[in-house]
Amino acid sequence: MNTRDLIADLSGTTVTVTGGFGLVGSRIVHKLREVGAEPLAVGRLDAYGRSVSVYSSVFGISPRDPDVIVGDITDVALMDDLVSRSDYVIHAAALADVAECTRNPVAALSANIHGTQSVLDAAARHSGTLKRLVFVSSASVYGIGNGSGTTGARFSEEGSLVPGSVYANTKLWGEHQTALTLVGADDSYTIVRYFSVYGEPQVVKENSHSWVVAWFAMRAALGLPLHLNGGGDQVRDFVHVDDIAEATLLAAVSERAHRTTLNVGTGRATSIRQVADLVRRHCPGARIVETPRPQDDPLGACADITRMRQVLGWAPQVDIEDGVSRYLEWLDRTPEAIPAWLRTEARTAA
Repeated sequence: MNTRDLIADLSGTTVTVTGGFGLVGSRIVHKLREVGAEPLAVGRLDAYGRSVSVYSSVFGISPRDPDVIVGDITDVALMDDLVSRSDYVIHAAALADVAECTRNPVAALSANIHGTQSVLDAAARHSGTLKRLVFVSSASVYGIGNGSGTTGARFSEEGSLVPGSVYANTKLWGEHQTALTLVGADDSYTIVRYFSVYGEPQVVKENSHSWVVAWFAMRAALGLPLHLNGGGDQVRDFVHVDDIAEATLLAAVSERAHRTTLNVGTGRATSIRQVADLVRRHCPGARIVETPRPQDDPLGACADITRMRQVLGWAPQVDIEDGVSRYLEWLDRTPEAIPAWLRTEARTAA
């Protein structure tokens, strides 16, 4: 059976997707709708301010949709109700901004620890009917990396785990807690470690240094300089959100993914400076300014995707050149996605 057929098998199933208002969660919800599944998308409306228009017009997810629930994953009763009606759970909700987790570790603990435990407890209570839970983790659990794009500089699932940030700590805890909670004979889970997710319609957050493709594209569109933190020699394994969503759904349904941890990456390292160069092809007037490397900003490495290929029988389809081009074309068509606070910064700098 090919991977498209596997995902099509989700037709008629009910899937709880936490973090349904985010980039990854919303894309998973859309794919589930496309194959005839019934998603139950749950999330909070505070990641980009409480303007509903951001979620409905940019991410295509509205609180008015019948399959969308505005709620908090720390709400035990809510999560128990949703999971009790589900065949699968994809737990993508998190305070995923590394800088914000560092500034506000209490908020990180609430969302990424207490919220995750609420979801896991619900999954354990309904193990007789729940087919699988997918826990979304992060490549940050591997540590800062060495910034190299060489063949040997790859993070593999068997490698050492040395989280270097509050966010990474919470993700590693979530991985361990998933395995500790879902120990029953009927329990099935898969852990997916995302590398650097990007792609339309990603929107930047104020006071963050994550999501560099969106940052560079939006700043270039406004005539603001592109900041190369630490010179831009850090590398990332950029994975388009379309590929992320597909891999996550495959992890939910693939038999071989049972109780497995999988990297989700491309196996290719791209430097931040290279991303700036790709953006400047589209916006040739964009200036580059070198700035200090922020705390918790990893040097990076790319994914070893051997296990992902073997278990899922799948490989990513969108390379970084095409992905950056797609994002810039989308931004040209959707300038309203640029947040007001960034437009204010551009006017002030003019």
